[in-house]
Amino acid sequence: MKAVIALTFACITPFIAWGDEEVMVDAAAPHHSFPHYWEQMFGSGRAILTLRDSYRRDLRATKEATDLKFVRFHAILHDEVGVYDEDKSGKPVYNFSYVDQIYDGLLDNGVRPFVELSFMPSKLASHQAVHAFKYHPIVAPPRNYDKWDALVAAFAAHLIDRYGIDEVAQWYFEVWNEPNLDFWVGQPKQSSYWTLYDHTARALKAVSDRLRVGGPSTAQAAWVGAFIRHCTENGIPFDFVSTHVYANDTAKDVFATHENIPRAEMVCRAAKKVRDEVDASPRRGVPIIWSEYNATYFNEPKITDSLFMGPWLADTLRRCDGLTDMMSYWTFSDVFEEQGVVKRPFYGGFGLIAAGGIPKPVFNAFTMLHGLGTERYEVDSEHALVTRRIDGSFVIALWNYVPPGASGAPITISLRLPGVAAWSARVLRLDAEHGDVGGAYRLMGSPTYPTTVQLEQLLKASRLPAPQEMPIVDGRLSVTLPAYGLATVEVGPGRK
Repeated sequence: MKAVIALTFACITPFIAWGDEEVMVDAAAPHHSFPHYWEQMFGSGRAILTLRDSYRRDLRATKEATDLKFVRFHAILHDEVGVYDEDKSGKPVYNFSYVDQIYDGLLDNGVRPFVELSFMPSKLASHQAVHAFKYHPIVAPPRNYDKWDALVAAFAAHLIDRYGIDEVAQWYFEVWNEPNLDFWVGQPKQSSYWTLYDHTARALKAVSDRLRVGGPSTAQAAWVGAFIRHCTENGIPFDFVSTHVYANDTAKDVFATHENIPRAEMVCRAAKKVRDEVDASPRRGVPIIWSEYNATYFNEPKITDSLFMGPWLADTLRRCDGLTDMMSYWTFSDVFEEQGVVKRPFYGGFGLIAAGGIPKPVFNAFTMLHGLGTERYEVDSEHALVTRRIDGSFVIALWNYVPPGASGAPITISLRLPGVAAWSARVLRLDAEHGDVGGAYRLMGSPTYPTTVQLEQLLKASRLPAPQEMPIVDGRLSVTLPAYGLATVEVGPGRK
């Protein structure tokens, strides 16, 4: 398959052609702001794991590679954090010692909390409804809403006292996690969640109206329209809406249809659904935050640990542009224990970084896509994102998407660059020969517990090689991508 992309860097009108298809693009008009919404927030393992050195090393690596500004995790109110207790008379006792260490650790690394208020402290729970996750969170409503309100208010007041309202007002407070699934056992599910949300939002706003609160934090893009209606009809404050979707969610669960929606389309089909619901609501323009997304919610090494993630991620950014304000990839690290203690480096964990601090191909994909510009040029292509940086250079992402586990042929994409004789190009690649640690891991026998020497070898194999300097001949540059290949092409002034 061959493709031709023609760009201009002056006033020349470019065009893009795939096969016999041509799309004219006016360089002066068809571009728009392209905020890096996909890398501003990441999910992570539960709150207490943030105290580990391995977690913080992975956090720093992700911060260095991306524009990471927020981290979201479960269970800040779990008993292991020690926030809530009661004395013999039933009077609440608060302890924010670990909370301070958790949030200090984020802020010291230049990252703010996206506070998910969960799960229920055991002594405040209406009953001991324990979720199946390894750390056994309690997912029941509170037995006493006055005590819940007081806990939320004390928690928020403590944060303001420690960090100042000007800082905490820049955080987000999200009420619970996926109440439409088994993370919430209140009945009826939706109306009992509304009760929890109403109490929580009012308690936070009573401490300071500057605190940002939202929900419904649902799985499968659910309840957003109903949440906005409930809040607006009852005068309940909310500053954003949040929900989740995974690329292997079913059409039945997300859209109540029997379609077979491909993995490449599900996330952004869901994003369009929610955008339409918000646009049709009384709160058109309220921020939309996808506080979890990924290509799968299973542990599938052939997906989350593989090269597949590069093209899938790039194509998802292309499709979701303009539909959301922020998306949180779940997760940045495999310091993560929901299914139990990690047993080997590559088990299909959700993180960008495998156990042992080993960057996966998806880490490299985020690193490459971080280099995209802040303006996007419209092109009629399913294999390209064309962006421009503030300095005027163009950064073009190109990929060869193939469904996971399938074979695919290479594609060649030819860039036509008229009138740029004084410009040069650098090409950064992610494929089986560039930045894929999987091959090195298999060659050493896929050890369950890599030795120190093997870890050093894996870290070396995981690194992206330096960009390839490529000549532009007669205003043309061709890039061949193998199946699952991703490349970024930087075209800027200076080198000849």
